[in-house]
Amino acid sequence: KAVLDALDLPSPPPRFTVGITDDVTRLSLTTGPDLHLEPDSRTRALFYGLGSDGTVGANKSTVKILSRLPGMHAQVYFVYDSNKSGSRTVSHLRFGPDPIRAPYLIESANFIACHSFAFVRQIDILERAAPGAVLLLNSPHPPDRILQQLPSELLEKIQDLDLSLYVIDASRAARESGLGGRINTIMQTCFFALSSVLPRDRALDAIRDSIRETYGHKGQQVVNQNLAAVDTALDCLHAVPLSGEPLSGIPRPPAVPDHAPEFVRDVTAKLLRDQGDLLPVSAMPIDGTWPVDTARWNQRDLSPLAPVWEPDLCIQCGHCVVICPHGVIQVKQAASEDLKNAPPDFPAPALRGQSEENRHYLLQLNLPNCTGCGLCVEICPARSKTQSNLKALHQEEKAPRLDREEVHLDFFRQVPAQQEQTQSRTLRGVQFLPQRFEFPGACAGCGETAALKLVSQLFGDRMLVANATGCSSIFGGNLPTTPWTVDANGRGPAWANSLFEDNAEFGYGFRLSADLKRQQAHDLLRELSGHGVAPDLVESLLTAPQEIPSEIEAQRQRLQELDQQLTRLDTDDPRVPRLRSVVDSLIDRSVWIVGGDGWACDIGFGGLDHVLAGGRNLNILVLDTEVYSNTGGQASKSTPLGAIAKFATGGKLTAKTDLALHGMLKGNVYVGTIALGAKLPQALRTLQEAEAWPGPSLVLSYSPCIAHGYPLQHSLEQQHNAVQSGHWPLLRYNPALRQQGKSPLTLDSPVEPVLALKTYLYNELRYNLLHLTNPDTAADLLHQAETHIKERMRMLQALGEI
Repeated sequence: KAVLDALDLPSPPPRFTVGITDDVTRLSLTTGPDLHLEPDSRTRALFYGLGSDGTVGANKSTVKILSRLPGMHAQVYFVYDSNKSGSRTVSHLRFGPDPIRAPYLIESANFIACHSFAFVRQIDILERAAPGAVLLLNSPHPPDRILQQLPSELLEKIQDLDLSLYVIDASRAARESGLGGRINTIMQTCFFALSSVLPRDRALDAIRDSIRETYGHKGQQVVNQNLAAVDTALDCLHAVPLSGEPLSGIPRPPAVPDHAPEFVRDVTAKLLRDQGDLLPVSAMPIDGTWPVDTARWNQRDLSPLAPVWEPDLCIQCGHCVVICPHGVIQVKQAASEDLKNAPPDFPAPALRGQSEENRHYLLQLNLPNCTGCGLCVEICPARSKTQSNLKALHQEEKAPRLDREEVHLDFFRQVPAQQEQTQSRTLRGVQFLPQRFEFPGACAGCGETAALKLVSQLFGDRMLVANATGCSSIFGGNLPTTPWTVDANGRGPAWANSLFEDNAEFGYGFRLSADLKRQQAHDLLRELSGHGVAPDLVESLLTAPQEIPSEIEAQRQRLQELDQQLTRLDTDDPRVPRLRSVVDSLIDRSVWIVGGDGWACDIGFGGLDHVLAGGRNLNILVLDTEVYSNTGGQASKSTPLGAIAKFATGGKLTAKTDLALHGMLKGNVYVGTIALGAKLPQALRTLQEAEAWPGPSLVLSYSPCIAHGYPLQHSLEQQHNAVQSGHWPLLRYNPALRQQGKSPLTLDSPVEPVLALKTYLYNELRYNLLHLTNPDTAADLLHQAETHIKERMRMLQALGEI
């Protein structure tokens, strides 16, 4: 200490180590950011939260409250990635009476709050805990049973560091207060109560004032819900007594199981444990490609609620499978012999509508990956005749079912997938197709992912995806995991991300490349026809249709026959290896250019228009959230008239760009608008017609987003309202019909609105907020929007007559 005091050290104090070797004392000083000495008077708090649970916002509010106190200094840093809500966030909060000059993260915390109980089994939340610190857990387990649910390593650290443990079921308290998954107000109240930075009554008053300031513009109901949460929070907070005896918990499960692929064990597992900084550069794929099918190993366990399946009520319609945004509901049909080794309680009802006997319908839930959005429950049409509130799918606490469902899931994966290829064009048949997009890191109830999942089920075994930067590129390809996957034959989408400004051209290059290779294969086949390759096989390879899965499979069989014939040819013929290098292009490539409305209507519009005018056979899928969702809710040209967004805080004063009309006016573009929650069969038909059209196609998918300002479990009703009010007409413009002398335009929704527009609009905060704060402007913009809908419908009717 005397030596340190004598040195002119930088501020903050550096890290120091003392080593004694051969009677020589060595003092080593470094200024690395990993460890610093901090005043004992300073409170250092770490908060482990989930994106969208309000943790980050609560800590911003806390810093504002603390910084207003006389003589108090406060600082907060946030650590989180670019994944969507549900990703882990870490907030580093310091405060105390001394000025804070600490441009580094907290390494020794005397307060730690874990806002998601799943984290205690996923990461070491006490890695930075100081002796005597306070640990606050949001836990579904009561205080008298919490210790039996914690990993042994965690319990050992709690005892060794002499920590004080508190628990609260904040998730339940938030649901009962009407806050859904927003636990921030409850956890913030507990923090102030345990940190003792303010007298309890004064702290609660400060939080209430902050609530009124933060949520006042969202309406009195939101304010009242948060105030109610403050009033009940401390009643739900419990101290957990710790005896001096050693505590025994449960083993912490590995980040990934031992049977996971080598890359997942060596690289992905470290990323999931928040240990990515320990990976050497050499561990990264040298060519920049990343393995698919890794999202299945990231079991985020976000929601305490998950659906329960009632096989006796289920009508096997498949609606829940199609609408699930995260791919956690999967089905198979199986023969009786496939179920010989099934667990005793494994449900396997008879397959409906089958003339064959001994066929069974298997529906399996992947509970750890379920976000609890509730859309499957909302869309389920099967109700009990004796219990009015009971459906074939309904929400319950998932914790008691986890172990049983894990056993069921392991068996389900072993059952061979069987589906009738001819049924894949029907809604009921699609549910049996392999899922090639599952467990994306998207917000619970995301409106984009269900559309991507459906497209990948239909065409994923031969699909090339060019994805513009945006939400779909983040949940689609951001590390540490990727949701794109493959079927049992190893076939799945090939996915790549490009920028806003050039993604359409990027995908156009996919098409040009595939067409060039296909032409090369055609030329080589013609040259070899009759010279070692059977002419009838060549003719079939070049002309056979490839529109439905059975036809694609037949082409694959022909390619196997071609391979056998090429094997018998003279290997010195240079045409043989050249043909082998491009032979896979004889399977029709399904090229999809994907992006949001910010890309399609704004930054990438010029490229999109260029691609539509190019006439090539490719498909454009616009996931229309009507706002820049990925970057925080800024207005785009697709933002509707009267909606509030960033850069349009007074309500957008211009109408939404009509991309559908733009595409139809070109004449050679297939155009479709879909809303899965409003009309699933229409969405399925539109996607199939778009892919079958040999020219460019443009499909606009209505995509509810958390930026719209309402619980997304109600998004199915809102999509229905959007269609019925005329805001989002469902249409299909098929140039093939015009070539047949028929009207190319088909309206799949009412020609005249059958629902008042305001009924749709004022269910969402983005519209209702303007109605609350500036009713005169809101009324004027509502009238303009109603007029615009009528004018657009007249244009569509006229276009249909051309």
